[in-house]
Amino acid sequence: MLKLRFAADYRCLFYAFVLFPGVALAHYVQPALVGWLLPVSLYMGYCAGIFSHNHNHCPTFVNRRTNEWFSAWLSIFYGYPLFAWIPTHNLNHHKHVNRAGDATITWRYTKEHTFWTAATYFFVSAYFQSGPIREYIDKARAQGGRVHRQIVTQAVSVIVAHVALLGLGIALWGLGTGVLVYTFGFAIPALFALWSMMFTNYIQHVHCDPWSPDNHSRNFVSKWNNWFVFQAGYHTVHHENPGTHWSKYGELHAARAHLIAPELNEASIFAFCVKNYVLGPFFERFRTKQVGRAAYDAPAATLETDSVAAVEAGINAEIA
Repeated sequence: MLKLRFAADYRCLFYAFVLFPGVALAHYVQPALVGWLLPVSLYMGYCAGIFSHNHNHCPTFVNRRTNEWFSAWLSIFYGYPLFAWIPTHNLNHHKHVNRAGDATITWRYTKEHTFWTAATYFFVSAYFQSGPIREYIDKARAQGGRVHRQIVTQAVSVIVAHVALLGLGIALWGLGTGVLVYTFGFAIPALFALWSMMFTNYIQHVHCDPWSPDNHSRNFVSKWNNWFVFQAGYHTVHHENPGTHWSKYGELHAARAHLIAPELNEASIFAFCVKNYVLGPFFERFRTKQVGRAAYDAPAATLETDSVAAVEAGINAEIA
């Protein structure tokens, strides 16, 4: 029942069942740690986001029920029910890849890449992702069955767990300190998990060429960095092999790297942010430039195909 599909996920389980709760609950044991553990807590939140993403693409366990239970557990640390990845990411983002129709497009209000755009992208993207999420919930509710039960289970898990953890902090340390230990132990890492996943999605696609099979994503290729983020830096091969386990990304990227535009293979996410957001405002050469065809500049053949599809859709609607 607890059998893993890939041995590499033993490290994920150590994080999920030891480090995630251990770091979070350390605040409850010793409130003096509030603030001091913040860097580690944020890293835990980031990993919770990565695990949530990976688990939806490639389930961790062999047993289906165990995977459902693990989804509910991860939802607590991610701060949102994991099912939301399915309509917004698996079914939408991977289909359109930053082109029109993608709820997570980077160019919705501006084609410029600035720190303000990247930092506030969470709020814009979350708003437009709410539509597909609502549709997915409504469809699951109408059909009933296993998918709807998973949605309810994950949502209840998040709400009950966070209310209980807030209550526990208050019961142990009083109102002021109790709210503080909950906020730093669980709330801030969960919020960071949500924000950081959308921020990462933004910088992995802004100014890339979604019409190209090799240049639609930006990669962060430092092996040292990728060990800490479970190979999440290799984004091109993830899009090309969405069902492949994360542990295979390194070798897949090595085989494809020569096909990818050099400027889309960055050393690390940290160096990228320093270049673009610290040096970029002062030196043009450190800012990202559009690689290949922009997402909003569709090839003529695609525009023609879309026009035909639109006409056919209209005809079908009239017939219906």
